[in-house]
Amino acid sequence: MRETWKVSVRKACSALRIDRSLYTYKGKRGEQAPLKNRIKEICETRVRYGYRRVHVLLQREGWPINMKRTRRLYNELGLQLRNKTPKRRVKAKLRQERTDATRSNQIWAMDFVHDQLATGRKLRILTIVDTHSRFAPATDPRFSYRGEDVVHTLER
Repeated sequence: MRETWKVSVRKACSALRIDRSLYTYKGKRGEQAPLKNRIKEICETRVRYGYRRVHVLLQREGWPINMKRTRRLYNELGLQLRNKTPKRRVKAKLRQERTDATRSNQIWAMDFVHDQLATGRKLRILTIVDTHSRFAPATDPRFSYRGEDVVHTLER
C-alpha cells in the first residue's frame, strides 16, 4: 500500500486502523529447527510418548523450554497421539473360516442366556443349538455354572 500510494508509514497505518508498532514489529523467536529435530527423534524412538513426557525428557537433557512451547511444536510436527481403542470394542478374530453346516449334528453352537428371577437370584441357561436344523439338543438352566458343569452337559 505504501509503495503504490506513496504515503508514509503513519498515514498507511492510520488508514488501515492498525498501530504503528505492528508494522515495525520484529519477532524475537529464534530458530527452533534443532529443538524440532530433537522432539521428532524422541517421538520416533518412543512412539507412545505424548508432549508431556517429551517435555520431561527435554528438560532432563537441559533444553530451556516451556510446556506450552513443547505442545505447540509437538502439534506443529503433527505428532498428536491417537486414542487407543478399548479392548472390549475390538472384534475377536476367527481362528478359521466358518463353514456352513450341510447336515444335522455337524456343527453345534452354544451360548449362555442370563435372566433374573423376581426374588433377585440370577439364572443362567446353557443353550446348545444344531446350526443346520436349528434343533436344541440341550438347554440346561442353573443358578451357577462351573467349567465342569459345561463339560458334563456337553457329554450328556
